[in-house]
Amino acid sequence: MADISRREFMKKAGMTLAGASLVGIGGLVGGCGAKQAAGGQTTAAKASAAEAPAAGKSKVYFTKHIDAEHLVKLYQKVNAEIQGKVAIKLHTGEPHGPNILPREMVRDFMAQIPGATIVEANVAYGSPRASTAGHRETLETNGWTFCPVDIIDADGDVNFPVKDGLHLKEVAMGAHLANYDSLVVLTHFKGHAMGGFGGSLKNIAIGCASGKTGKRQVHGVVDYGEWVTGELFMELMADSGKAICDHFGKRITFLNVLRRMSVDCDCAGTGAAEPVIPDLGMMASTDILAIDKASVDMVYNFGDARKNDLIERIESRKGLRQLSAMKELKMGSDVYELISIN
Repeated sequence: MADISRREFMKKAGMTLAGASLVGIGGLVGGCGAKQAAGGQTTAAKASAAEAPAAGKSKVYFTKHIDAEHLVKLYQKVNAEIQGKVAIKLHTGEPHGPNILPREMVRDFMAQIPGATIVEANVAYGSPRASTAGHRETLETNGWTFCPVDIIDADGDVNFPVKDGLHLKEVAMGAHLANYDSLVVLTHFKGHAMGGFGGSLKNIAIGCASGKTGKRQVHGVVDYGEWVTGELFMELMADSGKAICDHFGKRITFLNVLRRMSVDCDCAGTGAAEPVIPDLGMMASTDILAIDKASVDMVYNFGDARKNDLIERIESRKGLRQLSAMKELKMGSDVYELISIN
């Protein structure tokens, strides 16, 4: 099946703006970080073994501050199992995207993680990022030049099994993903044209799937012959995310940054709607369900009507099914303790 244009993709999501789903890309493989230490340890103190959650609740750490200093502090709470060759999965965005994570903040954060590499995968809609060469040009345009970026499907894909999935038995991930020992999921939490919201699940479930095959599996094209929406799409994302979480086991951790939360994904680039709800802060957890649930809850619990457009986007796309599907797949807990580090 030929690549569809971004406009055609948006029509499937009931949109008029170019806000496709899928994520990023990259360039070279290698280490990054000025402050490195032997044995995969950060120069900052490693987090001690995970504390026992209160009354069986998963721990979600929170700060209202959005800067590198507090991002590092959050990471130190949840990085106990991160070791070896570390991949950082984040969305590097369409050319000149106004809402992607600040490069300076990511640069300073990654300086604390020995040998870390940003990982991305090519997209499946009409975009410069649909090819490895075009994606590398976009990375340079957007300022991702301070650290190696690995386009993980540049050399094809590898199947990750989905154990007891809702629909999928395997998902084609970018082949290079299997080269990493640990995965740090650094997510710009925001709305999403098809998913309702894009949190840690969307970041890995679509973002690590290969552009040629995996993304079509997650979007339902392979099994259903069309780009599916609604609850089925959320369930396919959950299957894909489970494959990645199972692959890395304890060596995966999650950080959500709740800033510039447009109703549109960073895939929309300069066409993304201007955010209405203000920046809310950052979160970290070793539990993917808990952190995405806490992020959604923070939006819903915001004190005035500026939250309404984002909530409408979540509910109109059946986005809350992401959370219940992860719970059914036993990917984490939707009962959490929010712990401020301010």
